[in-house]
Amino acid sequence: MSASQTPPPVPAAVTAGADADTPTLLVKIFGKDRPGITAGLFETLAAYSLDVIDIEQVVTRGRITLCALVTTPGGSGAEGGLRATVHSWAESMRLQAEIISGRGDNRPRGTGRSHVTVLGHPLTAEATAAIAARITGVGGNIDRIFRLAKYPVTAVEFAVSGTGTEELRTALAPKAAALGVDVAVVAAGLHRRAQRLVVMDVDSTLIQDEVIELFAAHAGCEEKVAEVTAAAMRGELDFEQSLHARVALLEGLDESVVDKVRSEVRLTPGARTLIRTLKRLGYQVGVVSGGFTQVTDDLRERLGLDFASANTLEIVDGKLTGRVVGEVVDRAGKARLLRRFAAEAGVPLAQTVAIGDGANDLDMLNTAGLGVAFNAKPVVQEAAHAAVNVPFLDTVLYLLGVTREEVEAADTAV
Repeated sequence: MSASQTPPPVPAAVTAGADADTPTLLVKIFGKDRPGITAGLFETLAAYSLDVIDIEQVVTRGRITLCALVTTPGGSGAEGGLRATVHSWAESMRLQAEIISGRGDNRPRGTGRSHVTVLGHPLTAEATAAIAARITGVGGNIDRIFRLAKYPVTAVEFAVSGTGTEELRTALAPKAAALGVDVAVVAAGLHRRAQRLVVMDVDSTLIQDEVIELFAAHAGCEEKVAEVTAAAMRGELDFEQSLHARVALLEGLDESVVDKVRSEVRLTPGARTLIRTLKRLGYQVGVVSGGFTQVTDDLRERLGLDFASANTLEIVDGKLTGRVVGEVVDRAGKARLLRRFAAEAGVPLAQTVAIGDGANDLDMLNTAGLGVAFNAKPVVQEAAHAAVNVPFLDTVLYLLGVTREEVEAADTAV
């Protein structure tokens, strides 16, 4: 059957598991996928009044692998009859069958469970082998592997047990960097799906630009401002001092430049998809920025954001004064705003996601339940929970366990 089809009900009872001493059979079916395989197998098994302990099915490039763990039928000769019947059915369907005797269910998973998401562009066999080996090397067991997306990047998820999330993250981060892939490690559990607030930085995260540099281009001081901005993002300068120094260079600009800058802002590829998908999944989304409300307020309206906060350029008599008004949104301020947004949204901090690229995002990333460094400076990648180094902002969805198919389904939802 195809992955999108649901098999009809079968008489076999689905139980929570089997005692360790219960005789069981693992029935494995391989071959070309077509409608009716799953239904046909269980109709064949139903004649033997079996209990179903476990089922696993995967279809890869049109080839099906279907596994059913069932109780061994009672009665003299019943197991032999089942084996013959299943093999005969499989042959009639041009499939292969394998039946393995044993006892009980799957062995219990080890303590400590995590989701390891690997993003590659492309994802090579070498990188996959190295990641799997490193997981094993710290005592982890790979329980399941699942592809989340095949474009714009290849994204796969490993379900891992037997080791702690932090230990796994520490072990995988340097290996991923050396291999040129992105790896995110998050603890398994219901809270992963319950992360209901995402807060992003704006400059070089939600958008491709540094807003103050767009203003500076109109003031003829773009190069000087860019130098100060780069130093601040690397953590070499105090952000508030650098902000005042850069804004002072804008003194005298006509306020009409605000509309020009708004029109020049370029969203990061995947930004609209990320926000649209999150909103349709029930998330609340906000932005915090060391930039200016003159731009973030426009983005909030255009993108349907729930929260937005930034610095405000002072404008008097139609001219920029070279000053900002109100409390400065700096590194510590971004973390405070994340806490405020979470309180207003009714979301625990452990269920928040923060995304940013610069040193002034670090407090926010470390405050959130999941901090994602997006095409970030090295110091930020080292400190964040996860790093993404592809130019598509919507790849963050895969770190939340959202598949490409779910993204597309959200796009077509009414």
